[in-house]
Order: sequence, then C-alpha cells, then structure tokens
Amino acid sequence: MKKWTLFFSIIISLFSFAQEGAKGTKPGSFTGGFGLSYIDGAPNYAFRMQPEFAFSNFGIGLDLNLEFEASGKLRTENFNTASDYLAIIRYIRYGVKHDPVYAQIGAIDHYTLGHGSIMFQYNNSPSFDDRKIGALLDLNFDKWGVETIYADFSQGSVMAARGYFKPLQFTEINNIPIISNLEVGASFAGDMHSKAGVDSGRINLPKNDFTVLRDNGAINIYGFDIGFPLWKTSFTGAQLYLDYAKIANFGNGVSSGIIFNFNGMGLLSASVKFERQWNSSKYLPSYFGSLYEIERFSASLSGSSTDVKSKVKELGAITTAERGYFGSLGIDVLKLVNLYGSYSRLDNVASSGTLTLQAEVAPKNLPFLARAGYDKTNIAKESELFTLDDRSFLYAELGYKPYSYLLVSMIYQWTYTPIRDNNKNIIGFETQKKVEPRVSIVIPFG
Repeated sequence: MKKWTLFFSIIISLFSFAQEGAKGTKPGSFTGGFGLSYIDGAPNYAFRMQPEFAFSNFGIGLDLNLEFEASGKLRTENFNTASDYLAIIRYIRYGVKHDPVYAQIGAIDHYTLGHGSIMFQYNNSPSFDDRKIGALLDLNFDKWGVETIYADFSQGSVMAARGYFKPLQFTEINNIPIISNLEVGASFAGDMHSKAGVDSGRINLPKNDFTVLRDNGAINIYGFDIGFPLWKTSFTGAQLYLDYAKIANFGNGVSSGIIFNFNGMGLLSASVKFERQWNSSKYLPSYFGSLYEIERFSASLSGSSTDVKSKVKELGAITTAERGYFGSLGIDVLKLVNLYGSYSRLDNVASSGTLTLQAEVAPKNLPFLARAGYDKTNIAKESELFTLDDRSFLYAELGYKPYSYLLVSMIYQWTYTPIRDNNKNIIGFETQKKVEPRVSIVIPFG
C-alpha cells in the first residue's frame, strides 16, 4: 500500500501545473511537488498541487494538499468540514491590489485595513487544518475608494470596511500639488464569531464540549483616519497620518505616524513606517492581527479546571492607559531580494510585543531560492523573539535547482492544528511542527 500511495502521489504531482499571470506577476510554469512530511515526528507521504491560471484581469488558484499516514491512510484533518473542501480553491480574483477594481474570494493572507490601527497583517487561515474561504473587494479611484473584507463564509466571522475620499479634490483647489491629496477615511470592523466575546467557560467531560459562562458578545470597532502627504517625487514620498479607533464597550486609542517611501528605479525600493500610540484602558491597537484566528479563543483542561485564553480576555486585562509604538521596514533589492519586518509594543505591558518578518530570495537565473515568514505575539522580553511556542507561526523553505525544471527543497513549518470536541467543533488549537523534504517539477513558459 505504501508503494502505491507514493507512486500515486508522484504521478499526480508531475501533472499539476501553475500559471501566474497578468499585470507584472511572474511568468507561468508547470509545477508540482511530492515529499515525506513529518508531522510532530510522525512520517506522512505528501503531495501538493497549486495551479494558478491567469487570463486578462482574472485569476484562479487551487491548493490541494494530500497527506497519507505511514499505513497508507489519508490524513483526514485537512477535510473535516465543507469549508476544508472549498478551500481547495485558494482564490478566484479580478484585478490586483491597487487596481480601480480588485475582488478576491478564497484565502486571505496578510491583509491590512488603512494604516493598520484596527486590522494589520490579518490572516484568515493560519492553520492549514482549518482553512477558510473569505472575500475581499477594493475600489480604488482618484478621489475616493473602499476597502472591504469578510473572513469566513462558513460561519459568523471577522468583517471590516473602510471608505476614504480626498475632500480637496472636489473643490476649486484640486490642482494644488501634494496638499490636494489630503485623505480622510472611516472604518468599521467586527467579529461575529460565536466565541469572539467569550472569556470564561468550562469543558464538560466525557463529551469534551464547552459551556460558555461569560460572553461579551460580538466585538465591534469604529475608526477614523486622516492622511496628509508631505511630498511626492518620482523617487521619494512621505505622508503623515492620524488614526482614532474605539472598541465598543471597551476602550479607545489614537495613533500618529509617518510613512516614507523610496523608489530607486528598480535597483532598490524601500518603505519605512514609524508610529506612536496613545491608548486608554481596555484597548489593544491592531486588534485583528496575523494570529487573531488562533488568539480569538482557546480552551484546555488544567487538572480539573478549564483554562480559557481569548483575545477579549487579554483586552479586559489592560486596566490602565498605555502608550505604545510601532515600526516597520520593507526593502526590495533588484526585485530579487524582498525583506519586510515590523515590531510593536506597549510601553508598560509586559506581554504586548508583536513581531512580523517576511523574506524571499528567488533569483530568476540562479539555482537556489529561500523564503520565510514568521509571526510572534505576546512577546514579554526580547529574548523570546525567536523561541517557538504557542504564540508563534513560522514557514521556511530552502531550495536548490539541479536543473532548471527541478527544485529540491526543505520546508519547515511551525503552525497550529485544531482541538475538536466529540462533535468536531473547534475548542482550541495546539502547536504543530511539520518538516518536509520536497521534490517539485518546474517547467517555465511564457
């Protein structure tokens, strides 16, 4: 059975294909990979297909990942719900980000609303075993625009919208350089998930289900922002901004910052952002962050009692007004090396640090590639920055091309898998380590 499973994986992988399409994206290619995936030390045969098709302004991407246990049995954690099956369609899109019209259905990776004071680098599927189908719709015109997101069609979930306009563009001084691009925006974000406001409850044995003892209800956040451009040339630009956000029935916060951009005509481009924050009690900036879907709610047994961890519980524990800061840096070198990093922290709250890192080195004409993404929340001290635990997410791949069409790579993931009750409802998450040597066929075209 093992031999047939491996043979089946190889054959299907070789026939998987991908095409990345229009508007400056990479040329298409036939790709497909298979490997031996070690999940928490247990071997699984794995193969993955991620075809992408692009034509005109449309794009479609699929993501099929099959893992077989050593006995040849299909690992079913990836296919527990209807959403898991639908998530094989990774995305269907029209246009690309910053087009006049951009729409996408499927996985949502690293989405930021406005300046990020409410939603920053949000990911609707940090656990591959709990994939979700969401939607984005952005309208981006010269004088006004709209950003919208809905995270999960299978249940009540995170939703957000921001409308913005440039008021001076509707006046007689609309031709004044720089100042006429003053931008004003208003935002709403909410989480309608049944566990969004839960901060107390108990696990009932032997059914292993969860009873809510205290629920704060849906989380709703309102915000207003203003962006003031300082200057803009073909090489550099800078903008000041001011944001205000209020979490209904909790606290509020104000943040002010500057964004500086540099464009080196394809040689080097960079973006730098620094922000200072002034927050009341019971308020957290960037409430919907990269690991929010994990942080929202988790319950586990600790002896005979139930330990509940939730974002709203963390929010309620902030009993004093706090200041904080945020900084980020993004660099692109020759469109071959892409680096991004951000860090935020409240001044006097020990476990408030949040780190995001992304890197990709993929030279077109060289036989290697490297890419990685890392998120960590609730950092108490800087010595914890790179320790992997239940507050961390990591993806890393290092690959070598012995031939132009063959990629041999090693993939490491520190991610999460759901903890389910007897009715397959998710009551928490636990960390999961995956190591996978993978062989992929890559045949460029176009």
